[in-house]
Amino acid sequence: MKVIASLLFLFISVGMFAQQTYLHCGKLIDTEKGKVLKNKTIVVEGNKIVAIENGFKTPGTNDIVVDLKSKTVMPGLMDMHIHIEGETNPGRYLEPFTLNEADVAFKSAEIAERTLMAGFTTVRDLGGSGVNVSLRNAINKGTVRGPRVFTAEKALGTTGGHADPTNGRNRKLIGDPGPKEGVVNGVDDARKAVRQRYKNGADWIKITATGGVLSVAKSGQNPQFTEEEILAITTTAREYGMQVAAHAHGDEGMQRAVRNGVKTIEHGTLMSEKTMELMKEHDAYYVPTITAGKFVAEKAKIKGYYPAIIVPKALEIGPKIQNTFAKAYKSGVAIAFGTDAGVFPHGQNGREFGFMVEGGMPAMETIQSATVTNAQLLGVEVSLGQLKAGFLADIVATDDDPTKNINTMESISFVMKDGVIYKQ
Repeated sequence: MKVIASLLFLFISVGMFAQQTYLHCGKLIDTEKGKVLKNKTIVVEGNKIVAIENGFKTPGTNDIVVDLKSKTVMPGLMDMHIHIEGETNPGRYLEPFTLNEADVAFKSAEIAERTLMAGFTTVRDLGGSGVNVSLRNAINKGTVRGPRVFTAEKALGTTGGHADPTNGRNRKLIGDPGPKEGVVNGVDDARKAVRQRYKNGADWIKITATGGVLSVAKSGQNPQFTEEEILAITTTAREYGMQVAAHAHGDEGMQRAVRNGVKTIEHGTLMSEKTMELMKEHDAYYVPTITAGKFVAEKAKIKGYYPAIIVPKALEIGPKIQNTFAKAYKSGVAIAFGTDAGVFPHGQNGREFGFMVEGGMPAMETIQSATVTNAQLLGVEVSLGQLKAGFLADIVATDDDPTKNINTMESISFVMKDGVIYKQ
């Protein structure tokens, strides 16, 4: 008897009877099958889901119960295009000259928490200064509250291209940035720039295959990399275990990118039917960023919000993205949910769902694009994107059923990441 008592004490002391969290869910979205299920209990232990059971199960004495019976519960959301180091404001173009790296870091920490509170438990950050790598690491260590971050570190561009960090500066400050700064001119530069990103801690590579709306440069759509440069980038990236995303508004730049191994096209404003067919052929994804397009078109009408050279580009490009998305979706192009948050205020990422529904995508499919599709794109489909035993406990909930009211995705009322409740 004494031996049994001793063993029981030992089991308890080493955590054999670990505390569990029981989530009583009125509705639960099965993102794999695209169905809304009713009256389920999700059992969480540590950072993982250990069971999903029918009905509202009674927990053990030391377990925690979370009442989500009036909510709709789904996997943590994923945004494949954000810029976590900062966000839009009329003084944005002065910030490189006024902010220290520490200023950017403190701001990015606040943005990270805001993003998490909006229900986005995983994000892909597509370009900043390098602070984004430190932020990712701090979140992983638990120093900062925020989503799981996959980052491209610094985006790659060509001299004078969309990601040239010295665009718009005077001749004394322009200099001649190269691969270390993310500026590529030629195949050798392309390889070195990718290797530098790897050395700096990037998870992805991001190139600016065409001109951009918000860079201080005239063109928003011209191709800015040769095919040889793009191929060198994608080949080198694969050798270092990375995939490539391409910012692109103009059609020729998109075709060069897709033909040469780029995995995702961001924005895709002037995408032709030929490019859509190429994307399907090469298993490339389209990340529409409709919210950003609408935001820049709106703000371009406010005098002084953007530098004058940007205004005509914003007015031309911004309003077209939603229509392009509608055509691409109808054509059968794979759609990965992404918003370009930072171009508009972080935390408003959920607006994208409504714009996608307006463009013809059923509500359930928009949610799948932000969960199972994005998990597959990131290569984490065995641990994220679904509510299933063995998956990480990234779980969010809305007050309303988004398949009936998609606008509820703009107001997430419960957030759990890695088994930790951050919002209830």
